[in-house]
Amino acid sequence: MKTKRIGFTTSLPVEVLYAAGHVPVDLNNIFLSQDSAKHIHDAELRGFPRSLCSWIKGNFSAALSSDLDEVVGIVQGDCSNSNSLLEMIAEESMPIWRFSYPPEREYKAMDREISRMEQHYGVSRKQSMEAKSWLDSIRLKLNRLDRLSYVDRKVCGRDNHLWLVNSSDFKGDPRIFEAELDEFLYNAEHSDPLPTRIRIGYVGVPPIFRNLYDSISELGGDVIFNEVQRQFSMPYLCKDIVEQYLVYTYPYSVLGRLKDIREQIAERKLDAIIGYTQAFCHLQIDNLLLKKHIDLPFLNLEGELPEALDPRTILRLESFFEVHS
Repeated sequence: MKTKRIGFTTSLPVEVLYAAGHVPVDLNNIFLSQDSAKHIHDAELRGFPRSLCSWIKGNFSAALSSDLDEVVGIVQGDCSNSNSLLEMIAEESMPIWRFSYPPEREYKAMDREISRMEQHYGVSRKQSMEAKSWLDSIRLKLNRLDRLSYVDRKVCGRDNHLWLVNSSDFKGDPRIFEAELDEFLYNAEHSDPLPTRIRIGYVGVPPIFRNLYDSISELGGDVIFNEVQRQFSMPYLCKDIVEQYLVYTYPYSVLGRLKDIREQIAERKLDAIIGYTQAFCHLQIDNLLLKKHIDLPFLNLEGELPEALDPRTILRLESFFEVHS
């Protein structure tokens, strides 16, 4: 079977793609690692509206510029614009496929959807589980890295974010990813603990801002909980692949996310929460509920473009840390 490069719009059962011998490519990570401004500009030249989420425009251009063989769009459990994005990608003669997280969050429905994906890529459940066993050995090391952030204080928030966010696709090569992770863990474990700082939890999708974590550090805080990035790393390591993607909180109700966040607030002894929402995103409504039900100082930030923090956002961060330091 020919090895294919398969792009996708958010984290999905990547075990199936690796079991089929393909290379998964998270379009979000590609978008931010390349010329992001050009990707957005190119999409707008093709007619994408200015008022549309930058991630959608970035994913569209990244899909067309990344030598992909197919794009999988998550059309239930992620962005409400995913269906339309796929139609635009298909219009460019790129094969597409749809994956859905069942809204009822029920075992049989999730099992059917993963089976449908396995059938599409020509693999068995046994092969998917073999790939899962391999990837879980790497995820276990990511759990170690996460604990080094909030227990041993030897990994900063920015590094925690980068490693966990890239676990959605393991940068397309789990062997290289694991080797680099091993080296990082060795160096971190043999380093001195970081200075005591305000213990910040970050909730929401990964930020489009390029210097958010550095700015938080400069103001005296450190992010020791990255909510959605941690979910990408599948921290619960269920034995069953179906169960694993049922306990994965991001695609489902905000109330499930809230339960997970509260548990981590207690375990990590967080002092304050920074919530992030993307401009023009429906998840802004979810953050209203998170802020209402989380009993900690809560600052909500909104980003639009892949650039450094704007002066207004910096001022809001400075004021937040002045009040809660």
